[in-house]
Amino acid sequence: MANNPTKIQSAAEEPADPSKRDFMVLASCGLGAVGAACVAWPLVDSMNPSADVLAQSSIEVDISSVQPGQQKKAMWRGKPIFIYRRTPEQIAEANKVNVGELRDPQTDIDRTKPGKEEWLVMVGVCTHLGCIPIAGEGEFGGWFCPCHGSQYDISGRIRKGPAPTNLLVPPYAFLNDKTIKIG
Repeated sequence: MANNPTKIQSAAEEPADPSKRDFMVLASCGLGAVGAACVAWPLVDSMNPSADVLAQSSIEVDISSVQPGQQKKAMWRGKPIFIYRRTPEQIAEANKVNVGELRDPQTDIDRTKPGKEEWLVMVGVCTHLGCIPIAGEGEFGGWFCPCHGSQYDISGRIRKGPAPTNLLVPPYAFLNDKTIKIG
């Protein structure tokens, strides 16, 4: 059989339309970008703080009912906060302590706000292993952690036991004479 000199040109051999090819490249790149954004958005969104943490980033506490010698508890960022209204005798006792003898030296004035020394605001978590100390217990009239025996004075400073540091003082401010903002 002889070769047919007349060659039939198939559709696949026709020259491609460059505008169609450009459209296909742009469409596939656009679809890929949308897909990448759909995958990345949940990942980035998961790094935001949850709504319950944002709701607790700062709290306002009414302290109008707290009498001298009483403590009020509040929750901030999932931790208990001790708000203690001290008597003048307790403030004087806290100021008599020789700071040089303390494991974590800190004066009483450093732990309170100027003009509001009667108010002591602390995170109510023992700095040893995270237990919650009991108010008005121990040798120093402050807080006692029954789990391992840490004892804090009336200023929340570690005086005895395994805790390495004083009870933490969170950032706080007095909005007025009846309200404290923590956080």
